[in-house]
Amino acid sequence: MRYLDHEKPVITLTSGPVNAYPEVLQALGRTVLYDYDPAFQLFYETVVLKAKKAMRSTTMPVILHGEPVLGLEAAAASLITPDDTVLNLASGVYGKGFGFWAQRYSPKLLEIETAYNEAIDPQAVRDMLARHPEVSVVSVCHHDTPSGTINPIDEIGAVVAEHGAYLIVDAVSSFAGMKTHPEDCRADIYVTGPNKCLGAPPGLTMMGVSARAWEKMKANPAAPRASMLSILDWENAWSRAEPFPFTPSVAEMNGLDMALDLYLAEGPEAVWARHDLTARATRAGIRAMGLGLWAAREEIASPTTTAVRTPPGIDEAVLRREVRSRYGVVFSSGRGETLGKLTRIGHMGPTAQPIYALAALAALGGALEAVGVKADTATGVAAAIAEINADEPVG
Repeated sequence: MRYLDHEKPVITLTSGPVNAYPEVLQALGRTVLYDYDPAFQLFYETVVLKAKKAMRSTTMPVILHGEPVLGLEAAAASLITPDDTVLNLASGVYGKGFGFWAQRYSPKLLEIETAYNEAIDPQAVRDMLARHPEVSVVSVCHHDTPSGTINPIDEIGAVVAEHGAYLIVDAVSSFAGMKTHPEDCRADIYVTGPNKCLGAPPGLTMMGVSARAWEKMKANPAAPRASMLSILDWENAWSRAEPFPFTPSVAEMNGLDMALDLYLAEGPEAVWARHDLTARATRAGIRAMGLGLWAAREEIASPTTTAVRTPPGIDEAVLRREVRSRYGVVFSSGRGETLGKLTRIGHMGPTAQPIYALAALAALGGALEAVGVKADTATGVAAAIAEINADEPVG
């Protein structure tokens, strides 16, 4: 049997968008309330309070009504002024990309860039800040998805805080899949969303904003106001006493409400543990199959995405097409500099379950055989099973 391109896949194991939990999909079908209805205003406030609990914040989070790229661009536009010197930390395609937004608002951009299978060294950040005391804003991507690697943002955040600079963190594909929260890393603006590890559709940004970031944005005359890019317009929109700047995404809020309920009910630590176990099982299987991981070191490999090196002489796009057409499984390609060099297997939200590690390994191994690469699929699946069976349950 072959799955045609126009047919729906059986399993989507991408690094985003990811499949949504069934309960979230059901919640999206709730009544779409009028945004000035007191019932909706109370509901909106309740959802933001749940987000505050999930993000473990002492300040109220902001919901922006667009997928997290809106939040990232809004962070650059609102916090960065022409007087700022920005240090951008680039360990991958998305980290590098934020620098282009930063430079749009300040011409004074410095960068620390490392190989895209590596992570940023906090000591390198400390050394750069010592050489450039004028740096006032630092930006970093926690999980650079096109590489499947993790930066040590808590340690980086401590260095930045010691320097006194503001910190912008892209946590879009890490929050709710591992232990990370805005105040853990001392972020001033922390951008994430429900469309990755929370298992909801794309369409909203969740943002943690520190008290001093609010002060800086309000003092910035160029910070967007009366604009889709405005963070300031939404500062108090969580409160029933404040009007919305424009119509919020009512159905998406219904989905976010359920996604947060599921996350908090299961328990964050349990959610992180199954993301981690699924990724560890997948990596164990990849190694046992004789394949290479993209991440240079185990400790920087993401628990939410496993990036697998493309074997020499193989067209990565053809390999993914074989995975889809033969087994109905969808993986992600690389992006930018990693395009064609790796295949990404996502472990996020509902697909962060160990059984999907076995499905991914079997589909990948079978497709490799089909394109002429010897892969010891049985050994890979056995290694993943051993990793799963050796795991100690949380609680």
